[in-house]
Amino acid sequence: MSHIVDTHVGQRIRHRRWLLGVTQQQLADAVGIKFQQIQKYETGANRVSASRLWDISRALDVPPSFFFEGLKTDDETTVSDSNELLNRKETLELLRTYYAIPESQRKRLFDLARVLGQVA
Repeated sequence: MSHIVDTHVGQRIRHRRWLLGVTQQQLADAVGIKFQQIQKYETGANRVSASRLWDISRALDVPPSFFFEGLKTDDETTVSDSNELLNRKETLELLRTYYAIPESQRKRLFDLARVLGQVA
């Protein structure tokens, strides 16, 4: 059985990889391991060592602390509800597409979405 921290870190790796449009094979090549190991990290089946997490953070252009954001620090055994939303493929595709839009247009789209959300 996976530890909640290993599962959380694996989910954060997968989310960031998806957001960047990087395949498991590309990430594995960047850190010098086989893609099956990335699969095991992402599911929480294998723990990511500190040095490997450092390599992954550099390959995904985030600080190592990124992988621990949103992790509950109290005695609860579940990760925050916002991570459930991020587990959806649709959410990740929307984020990737959103950040592909030029910044000036992205701001206008964000403002429109905010207004539509308030009206709903």
